[in-house]
Amino acid sequence: MPAKDQRRNQRFNLRLPFELVRLGAQHICRTGETRNLSSSGVLFTADAEVHVGEPIEFLISLPTGATLKCLGKVVRLHPSGARETRKPTVAATVERCEFVRSKIN
Repeated sequence: MPAKDQRRNQRFNLRLPFELVRLGAQHICRTGETRNLSSSGVLFTADAEVHVGEPIEFLISLPTGATLKCLGKVVRLHPSGARETRKPTVAATVERCEFVRSKIN
């Protein structure tokens, strides 16, 4: 019998552009892609060395042109990464999130 999913929030399988902008107190710029997303967490790939428990700040680009700016914490790491990208797969909480308007030229 398959294990019952006990997540608090529904996850959506969404492949969206992802940018890791801060790792702890260090400003970095690493791009990747989300694998799935919920109101309380995200699974993503990015070529960055992260550690469980580390606070992160990240941006998720939505198809509408809007961007989500989020703060969270790394909760799980799969160093072997996604098969197609070979980048590490990271699970993180979404503790705070806000929409950021894009600049109009």
